[in-house]
Amino acid sequence: MCGSFCTFARVLPQIEALCGAGYEVIPIQSAAAHTIDTRFGAAADFSARIEAVCGRPIIHTLFDAEPIGPKKLLDALVIAPCTGNTLGKLAAGIYDSPVTLAAKAHLRNERPVVIAVSTNDALSGSAPALGRLLAQKHYYFVPMRQDDPTGKPASLVADFAQIRPALEAALQSRQIQPVLC
Repeated sequence: MCGSFCTFARVLPQIEALCGAGYEVIPIQSAAAHTIDTRFGAAADFSARIEAVCGRPIIHTLFDAEPIGPKKLLDALVIAPCTGNTLGKLAAGIYDSPVTLAAKAHLRNERPVVIAVSTNDALSGSAPALGRLLAQKHYYFVPMRQDDPTGKPASLVADFAQIRPALEAALQSRQIQPVLC
């Protein structure tokens, strides 16, 4: 999880659904997602709920994220929500957060990274990063759409209910379609 706080309430049920379907979920949060309280809720409350559902502590430090690749801990990595900041860092090869370092470590094994975008600048400032990752091997996207074309014309948000189908397709090296709804 990255710091698109307004979407946490939509991502949490998807984590619960994955765990309920038998997936083993290893939660990872950016420093912002793990520590910042917002009008959408307290960070500690979100973290406690995630840890309870997943039955394990959240990876929220660089030190704890680094072994993901060498130990081959994941079959797939889902970044939900994925902010424009994280998109930009992944596209530029900057791995200075637990989430981006987890992606780098995971990609060394040529396994899928599934991205559920949530950013107000996806069709403006973050568009180059989005385009680069759409074209890059081992990155897959949860279908997304403009969430408010009139009020926020550059904003895109993933259809979080499509995380599981996007994950299952990515595990078969397929991009679920349509990407843009």
